[in-house]
Amino acid sequence: MGKVGIIGVGQSAFVRGYPGSIRELAFEGFKECMQDAGIATKDIDASIICSAPEYDKQRSAAGVFAEYLGLVPHPTFYLESLCSSSSMGLRMAYSLVKSGLHDVVAVIGFQKMSEISSAESQERMGRGADIQWESPFGTMMPAYYAMYARAHMAEYGTTPEDLANIRVKAATYGQINEKAVYRKAVTFEMFSDPESPISGPVASPLRVGDCCANADGSSCVIVANEEKAKAFSKKPVWILGLGAASTTVNLPGRNLFTGLTVAQQAGEQAYKMAGVTAKDIDVAEVHDCFTIAEMMAYEDLGFAEPGQGKDLIKSKETYKEGSIPVNVDGGLLSKGHPIGATGGSQIRTIVLQLRGEAGDMQVKDPEIGLVHNIGGVGLYGNVSILGR
Repeated sequence: MGKVGIIGVGQSAFVRGYPGSIRELAFEGFKECMQDAGIATKDIDASIICSAPEYDKQRSAAGVFAEYLGLVPHPTFYLESLCSSSSMGLRMAYSLVKSGLHDVVAVIGFQKMSEISSAESQERMGRGADIQWESPFGTMMPAYYAMYARAHMAEYGTTPEDLANIRVKAATYGQINEKAVYRKAVTFEMFSDPESPISGPVASPLRVGDCCANADGSSCVIVANEEKAKAFSKKPVWILGLGAASTTVNLPGRNLFTGLTVAQQAGEQAYKMAGVTAKDIDVAEVHDCFTIAEMMAYEDLGFAEPGQGKDLIKSKETYKEGSIPVNVDGGLLSKGHPIGATGGSQIRTIVLQLRGEAGDMQVKDPEIGLVHNIGGVGLYGNVSILGR
């Protein structure tokens, strides 16, 4: 059926408290994407709406959005895989287009997390784990990733200072990303300053600065078959490889705590499909919900050997000028993490990089980019490889 390309990307600003409704929030990312693609709503023949449920009162948001965005009577679908929802949406859109069932598909991710309190939000996230055997005991996202951090430290000698290096990098680029929630500098010294707002403990060894924050936001990616992509876009970005995996919900069912098996498996699938290796990746977006998550991603994706991720960040190889730039838009740690919109935001960053349109965040002449998007505590893994 030919290649499948991305012809448009967009996202809203990620904010702590969006004042409008969820349909208005979705429109923010959709509008930018449609302007980027240069098409009309009549050119889209299907839509996929991606989010994690229970943050707002609306049931069947897909139908509401399709109506509001002018996408009826074409089919619309609702897709949920927690934090990786809109990357999974890209996979579904690729499948719909590749099969010939649809020509142009919009993938719209959103989350308005400020609809509920922080305590309620933590409880919802906890229910991403098994509600019979784990979440009733109070497990929450920071605690889960703190266990992975402890295991990585015990196995490889990783230190809190190594994790702090990742947050400093995130802030370096978050300051220049106009879509990010947090645009302030973070220094290494702030982590040891008891008066600093980022040094306080959350779940040892993770501190405030090691954790991303909730946000409201939307994203949109428009996917088209080769004929339409070339007709509509002067700079289509091609989907080269896609990988996806899942694992046991309960942590006692897992046998690895220094990395995420879903990331490793999804990465292997995506590399094989694209016909590339980790050494061929010029720029990457990885799911840094916590600093330890980015550290593990370096190793899971083959950018560094197990235990050597700390050396990669220490030598600044993951900065914009390094051998493998990672999260040079500030990542989740600076942008914030509106669950359903996150994958689409990551995809947008890589598409802009490959088109040479990333402004101050632009990496020099990238040809192949990678998006690593994790759902839950390593429950779902998606890796997408894109090329010029």
